[in-house]
Amino acid sequence: MNALSRREEEALLKAAKTRALRECDTVVKDFAECAAGRTISVAWACREPLKKVQDCMVQYTGPEPMEAVRAEYLRLRKLQQLQQEERTPQASP
Repeated sequence: MNALSRREEEALLKAAKTRALRECDTVVKDFAECAAGRTISVAWACREPLKKVQDCMVQYTGPEPMEAVRAEYLRLRKLQQLQQEERTPQASP
């Protein structure tokens, strides 16, 4: 089975976002500092820091990285299934 359930897909995306936030921590902090105390003006005053956050995040959550995460998850799931089958004795017909 090479398809992911909705729950699995959401879990992978959540994990990728968590990793992205951890890896992009410095640019996220820069944006947060820029946005602190601003309301409407954040849209133009913090445009560059926001772009840096988006550029950093897409490295981990964009289509290509997510496809790699899915492929690795499926590979590990298949490996786990094969190991489980090896441990489970087969019934004789």
